[in-house]
This record gives sequence, C-alpha cells and structure tokens, in this order.
Amino acid sequence: MSSPLLPPDAAYAALQARDARFDGRLYVGVTSTGIYCRPVCRVRLPRRENCLFFSTAAQAEAAAFRPCMKCRPELAPRALPWSTADASRTLAVQAAAWLDACDDAQASVEDLARHLGITSRHLRRIFQAEHGVSPLQYLQTRRLLLAKALLTDSTLPVQDVASAAGFASPRRFNAAFIEHYRLQPTALRREGGGTEPPSRLRLGYRPPYDVAGVIAFLAPRAIVGVERVEEGAVTRSLAVMHGGRRHVGWLRVRFAPPVAGRGEVLAELSPTLWPAVATVAPLLRRWLDLDADPAAIATALGDGAVPGQRLPGCVDRFELTVRAVLGQQVTVAAARTLAGRFVERFGEPLPDAPPGCERLFPAPARIAEASRDDIASLGIIGRRADSLIALARRWPTLAFARREGTPEAAAAELMQIPGIGPWTASYMLMRGWSWPDSFPPGDVVLRRALSADGAPPLSPKAYLAAAERYRPYRSYAVLHLWRHA
Repeated sequence: MSSPLLPPDAAYAALQARDARFDGRLYVGVTSTGIYCRPVCRVRLPRRENCLFFSTAAQAEAAAFRPCMKCRPELAPRALPWSTADASRTLAVQAAAWLDACDDAQASVEDLARHLGITSRHLRRIFQAEHGVSPLQYLQTRRLLLAKALLTDSTLPVQDVASAAGFASPRRFNAAFIEHYRLQPTALRREGGGTEPPSRLRLGYRPPYDVAGVIAFLAPRAIVGVERVEEGAVTRSLAVMHGGRRHVGWLRVRFAPPVAGRGEVLAELSPTLWPAVATVAPLLRRWLDLDADPAAIATALGDGAVPGQRLPGCVDRFELTVRAVLGQQVTVAAARTLAGRFVERFGEPLPDAPPGCERLFPAPARIAEASRDDIASLGIIGRRADSLIALARRWPTLAFARREGTPEAAAAELMQIPGIGPWTASYMLMRGWSWPDSFPPGDVVLRRALSADGAPPLSPKAYLAAAERYRPYRSYAVLHLWRHA
C-alpha cells in the first residue's frame, strides 16, 4: 500500500534523507524484517524492493508489520487533516477523533455510529476509505502503541499499563500484544529497561519548534495558583474525566532539544493523573500544538515567519472560555489578575501540588451555583458575571465543550450566550478547538497590521479579504501578526 502523500519512489527518497517533514505522515514497512519505521529512523537504510509505504501506523499494523524498537512509531507526531469540505471525510475525521478520545474499554463501532448519527455499515465504509483501516483496527493500534510507550518509558506494572491504555483486562491486553507484536509485554519492559520514572511520558513533534515563542505567550497568561511557567517548562494543575471518573492532579512539561530530526516533549504526571494518561496525552498534544506542520505554516505566513511557530491551545476548554470572557476589553495583565481572583475564590485546593499550582480551575458546576454578586465582588463587571454564570449552566450541552460537529456550528452556539461575541468565539476556536483557520473579526491590532504603512486601518470587509492569503493557517497568522505588531 503506497502513501497517499507521495509516490513510492518519492517516499523512498524521503526515507533516504530521513526527512522530518514526513514524520508521522509516512511509515515504511520492511518486508525482510516484518518491522515498520518512521522516516527519521537511524537504522541502516533498507533496500527499495523491500519497502512498502503507509500513511498511518494503523495501516502498517493491519499489514502485519511490527513497530520498530529504535525509532518508536508511537512517539511520532500525528498527521492532521484540516481540509474537511467533503461530508464523508468530515465524518471519518470526527470518527477518528472520537476514537482518539475514547476511554471506554467496551466501546463498539455501533456506539460510534450512534454518536455520529449514521449506520455502522456507512461508518465502516467511509472510515476505511479515509484511514485505510477499520475503526476497530484504528482503535486497537492506538491502544497498543500507547501501551508500548508506557512499557518502555515507565515502570508502571503491566496490569496498570493495560488499564491505562484502555484494555478491558490484562488477559485481553496480553493476547492482543502477543498477536500483533509477537512479544510478551514483560519482554518489552526488559528490553526498554524501565529507565524512566513512572511519571514520565515522551511526546514527539516535527522540528523546528519555537519554544521561546510558546513560553513567551503562555507566561504572561499563567494564572497564579494554577500555572507556573519557567524557561523551557510549564507546570500546572489539571482535572480530567476519564473512564467515567474525575481525576485531579498536576503535570509538568519540558522541551527537550531536538536530536537527529526528532523533537520531543517530556511530560511528568502526578500519580493521580497517571491512570488517565490516555486522556491526558491527547490534551497535551493539542495544548502544545505538537502535531503542527511547521513547513506548511511557514509557507503560509511568508516572510518574517518565526521558524517552528505554534498555536498554543488549552487543556481545559471551560477554563479558556472563562479567561476569554474575563479578558474582554482589558489588558492581558488585568485579565490574569481577574482570573487569579476567580481561582482563589472558586477553585478547589489541590493537596501535594508543586508551588504555584495549589488550586484547580473552578469547575462549571461550581460557577453555575454562584451568584452575580459573588463574581462581581472580585472586580468583574456585572454583565460579565452574568455571562460566566450562563456559560457554566449551559456548558454540559455545548458542542464546543464536547468538541463535536463543525467549528462554525460550535462558534454559532457559543454566540447565543450573552456576552460572547464573534471575536471571543473566534479566539475560543483558535485555542480551545485548536482550529488552524480562525480569524477574529474586527481586531484593531490586526486591522492595523494588515494595512499599508501609514494607511488607516482596513475596513472590516477589506480586513477579512486581506487575511485570505493566510488560509488554511489564519489562526497562526493571528499570532504572527500580533507578535510583529
């Protein structure tokens, strides 16, 4: 099976060059060994006639190839399909996103089909056409690769690895691991050595990565009591739902220098978050924009683009939404102050957390019960207090909260809440949905930045027309233009 990205000869050339641009978008199966690798693998180059190329790890595993122990395909960044104009492709992409976030060991294709509102037969057909494997093969590969990462980079007991990766029982996990990888999980543990501490997770990205730019963006927005940003590292508290249970704890991410075309982030998790690692890992990837394609983004932004620019997302959409409302018509510093007061009043204490991360961001249910006066007493104007209460009460039903449907529909739903206008909704899509092609309407700084030197700010219509040249990466253009303004 050849990669849809490149013809086989071009794919082999990328493999010869160990081209990091194709990491996570191209895999090579070597027929003489039965192993599949990333294009950045440093092992001896296989002969061309022994190579089969795939666009996903799931396709390689469906063809009975085992993951390489050297380049570790489970660490590769993902390929993100942004163009979803076709309805069937949109559904197939949404189905994969549902499977990526699936924390139910008993989940079935029928469950997914009901979620999407289509028949299971139609789901299987469009999923196979888009991803080259069945939904169950896709989910099985995701769980096995996560388990492989945990076995290699942690000292978690094998039984805990099976549970964290989403298997219903250790017996099923062992059977699946042996069937697919022809290896006992304990044998992989011995080979990996278990040298990493139990709270360490490795997450790959495509270099370059503008670490300084991401840190500079996050630092002035860090909420006292929730986040601490240092040079090359971020520590914060977190609450997530996984397997029907709420898990609370803290995490710390550090950026490791790229080596041989492979960039990685090292994530340390508190013991209380480790059982929810299957939910936490995708959150971290979106938060730090680890699956971005820096070459394509740089081409879209043109001259002056910072190499490796990223679009920082979030780990808690409700938190981001509250912060966006608090930040309306005030400076970043003022919004941070208000958010700190908000957390101090309504946030839940987090015992045994690192300094600066002693509280959790308030949950929607807590704010839904608050009164207007409770919130306004923090220096937040009454209209915004009303908006926050309305947001919290509607949160469980919002498509934005569940990341369902299209970004446009989610934005329209958000704007039905008093106090959330087009600019705020667009900003929330940029960072909360990690949508790469959002452009806030009416932004004064952007209107000036897109105007010719010395000319008055563009009209709203001309402003949006001028932004068209940045498609499909207008969200990155927003940060690019803000930065240079």
